[in-house]
Amino acid sequence: MPAWATQKTIQIDAPVSKVYSLVSDFHSWTAWSPWLIADPKTKVEVTQTSDQIGSKYHWTSDIVGEGELKHTTLELNKYVECELRFIRPMKSVCKTAFQLHPVGDKTELTWSIDGNLPWYLFWLKPTIIAMIGMDYHRGLSMIRDLAQQGSIPSRTEVIGVESFPAIRLAGFPSSGSFHAMGDSMAPVIQRIDQEYREEGLPKEGTMVAVYTRFDMQKASIEYILGRAIPDTLIMPSHSKLTDWRHPACRALHVRHIGSYEHLGNAWSVANRIAQHQKLKLSRCAGLEIYTTHPADTPKDQYQTDVYLPLR
Repeated sequence: MPAWATQKTIQIDAPVSKVYSLVSDFHSWTAWSPWLIADPKTKVEVTQTSDQIGSKYHWTSDIVGEGELKHTTLELNKYVECELRFIRPMKSVCKTAFQLHPVGDKTELTWSIDGNLPWYLFWLKPTIIAMIGMDYHRGLSMIRDLAQQGSIPSRTEVIGVESFPAIRLAGFPSSGSFHAMGDSMAPVIQRIDQEYREEGLPKEGTMVAVYTRFDMQKASIEYILGRAIPDTLIMPSHSKLTDWRHPACRALHVRHIGSYEHLGNAWSVANRIAQHQKLKLSRCAGLEIYTTHPADTPKDQYQTDVYLPLR
């Protein structure tokens, strides 16, 4: 059977003992799981002894499926290994592990997984590696915030399918990594502000990002970032800004409250809900509308509305 594996690493400004307790105690997993956010009603059962060899964590949900984890190896403050058994939607058995290394007063945490696919699903290997890699990145980011701050500035709310009005924005196209969109967007925002000043364009419009193309295997994304502008506005003929429009449509709406760094949680929820409800997505990959402004809003209260346009 085709073997597959992937791993992600993060550095956490917290002692190894604190990080170890978060990944070795199954009772802590519900606080940072990158999957349970898609279905708060997921039924989770944990054995009474949740941090010992043989301890089990079982979940079942119509949206995130069903499976079970069992601790197979525990080395205090060093290593945690589990057998991961998926039951549905597809049966498989994997090994997942956490490796912890002290770096001064900090902790380097690596989350890995090894598994096998049925031979007839070999073509899914790149997609599975990419998707699990993104999930692990989101999970590690939440473990980091929980260890460093005691909380995770990320909350999602599924608003549902609703009417989405026609939208027009003027901005610049760019691209970046899934995991570093903030770094990618910062210089684009500066270019937008400069162009708007030079052209005397109104800056009252809400900032919007429209994602035009995802490359799962390379974990990269292409997008246009700009401000919403009135449909009646006549753009200067020499403007460098891209004038982008999307007609009114139906769209799946998921709201994210919290740090932009955790926006991947909202996208994960939106895509899982769309898959569960068998919604047909349009060619436009999706939009983010930044409802609040970072200058006058605490980071844990940033509001971002994510829309997946439907056919």
